[in-house]
Amino acid sequence: MQYSREVDEMVCVAKGCNHGPAPIPEEGKWVQAREIADISGLTHGVGWCAPQQGACKLTLNVKNGVIQEALVETIGCSGMTHSAAMAAEILPQKTILEALNTDLVCDAINTAMRELFLQIVYGRSQSAFSDDGLVIGAGLEDLGKGLRSQVGTMYGTAAKGPRYLEMAEGYVMQVALDKDDQICGYQFLSLGKMMDAIKKGMEPNEAYQKNIGTYGRFKAEDGAVKWIDPRKQ
Repeated sequence: MQYSREVDEMVCVAKGCNHGPAPIPEEGKWVQAREIADISGLTHGVGWCAPQQGACKLTLNVKNGVIQEALVETIGCSGMTHSAAMAAEILPQKTILEALNTDLVCDAINTAMRELFLQIVYGRSQSAFSDDGLVIGAGLEDLGKGLRSQVGTMYGTAAKGPRYLEMAEGYVMQVALDKDDQICGYQFLSLGKMMDAIKKGMEPNEAYQKNIGTYGRFKAEDGAVKWIDPRKQ
């Protein structure tokens, strides 16, 4: 290590207090993180691409500085889905510092990695106060039994009003309107449950019929007077 002449000629002054870094909450403990290996936690967050045309929700489960589990959910860009496939393969087994400095191809995924890094190293993880953190596999819990991302897709115009297209329950098939032409309910198809039933041997049409549900005041006796296909009407 080289010093300038000015520094080299300075008088040595002893350093006073040295209490180390401020402790951060990690999996039910207070940790003074000095090394990447000191970091543990599960967290998720969102990143976006430079033109803000797509977004990524990234979930990471980190143990002793190493990513053990990664869930990558994307929306808005067809190329991003292929980048997500690469990221899901790349991220596990990397330290969070390696992952931060790895090109994950898509701007939105890279940005999500940056945002999650900040959350984790500042002790803002979802598992900060959970004793021993969350098990590997906890990242899938948000997806539910069908392991499908919960997507909300709504569309509206000034001339024709709102259209519900996709809800957490699934694909919206019909929207019910009341006497004032306001939405009062909808019918949906649980695509994940339907596909699970088909994979188990159920006939496709039977699986389709058994996984249709409704929400709100969808029936006539509940006040609905008109039903429309939100994708065609």
